[in-house]
Amino acid sequence: MKRVAILGGGPAGAFAAEQLASAGLNVQVFDEKLAWEKPCGGGLTYKAYSQYPFLIDNATPKRLVTETMLAAPRAGEVSLKLDEPLLIYSRLDLNRMLLERAERAGAQIEKARITGMSRYGSAWQLRTSSGIADADFCIVATGARNPLRDVGTELRPEDAMSALGYYIPGDQTRIDIQFLPGLEGYIWVFPRCGHLSVGICGKGEPAASLRKRLEQYLNERGISWKGASFYSHLLPSLDSGSWKKNRVSGEGWMAVGDAAGLVDPITGEGLYYAIRSADLAARALLSEVSGLAEKVANYRRLLRRDFTADLEFGSRLAKRVFLGRFLLGSVPARMVQFTRRSPRFSAIMRDLFSGRQPYLGLKQRLLRNLNPSLYEIAMSLGFSRLVPRKAG
Repeated sequence: MKRVAILGGGPAGAFAAEQLASAGLNVQVFDEKLAWEKPCGGGLTYKAYSQYPFLIDNATPKRLVTETMLAAPRAGEVSLKLDEPLLIYSRLDLNRMLLERAERAGAQIEKARITGMSRYGSAWQLRTSSGIADADFCIVATGARNPLRDVGTELRPEDAMSALGYYIPGDQTRIDIQFLPGLEGYIWVFPRCGHLSVGICGKGEPAASLRKRLEQYLNERGISWKGASFYSHLLPSLDSGSWKKNRVSGEGWMAVGDAAGLVDPITGEGLYYAIRSADLAARALLSEVSGLAEKVANYRRLLRRDFTADLEFGSRLAKRVFLGRFLLGSVPARMVQFTRRSPRFSAIMRDLFSGRQPYLGLKQRLLRNLNPSLYEIAMSLGFSRLVPRKAG
């Protein structure tokens, strides 16, 4: 195997290119945009930069945020202090940094759109907007709107969510997360360098309806959005039944990031899984296992062992998290109230935000801490009634 083509130059494609080029392979990246902005991208958790320290140790502009404000109807809001900061980049800046790293490692970067691909023998012929290219193997990193029908995940309507938002002038030190009634999703306010990214993501609801919800939220909080830049994006959010048959690899190719549907079905986080899947794809391709078919199969096993089993379990929880009921109230409202009153539950929420707490172990941890959390809540409520409020 001499030539590897990376179809897409986003974070997943760029990182895969860096890893493979660093190992001495002939790598060519094809992307019609190369570096671009997205409304919902740019947030990196501790889980990401603890495994890949270069994501925090660099000169690229970024915000380090250590507070998240959670809010839900009938529950008010609560401040959650994060033990490890969340990094917020402009996706344009992050993407550019990753592409530059790939280029320094020896990857060739070509600004061209892939219009088609066909198999001949054991190789590929790629049709691009600038001509024809050949490759021995392809890494598919074309994003959620993959135009190549025969490679990458096959998203059905129930396997995707809409994300849209505005870039609004302003600044704040915290992240805001607002849950809404009847929505499998949430509103976010992310402070970026030089502006706020304010948006909404949701599943099973038209984009026009989501935009109306977002603009109502902005109006209620006196946030001016008139004239602000508007963006929209499609996010993979695989249904629980789609994970086991998810098409992540095939003869002569592996898909990474959004093109493989590798996005957290609850939080919508995709950057970590883009970078991690690119790393696992590179490891599988560079492994000493003989034969491309074995390498492709090994990639699927690596994904399953590393995180897709956890994301599949998360997809079963998603509707309960956003639309479920617990103790005569909505789950989002109880999450806010428990976070406010119970240090144990607050610690669970911090670990979820940082990526320390996998979904597969969440139920056991919640059950283990339920009685102590309820006790803490009862004590908190009793103490607040015993201690008089300050005058004024």
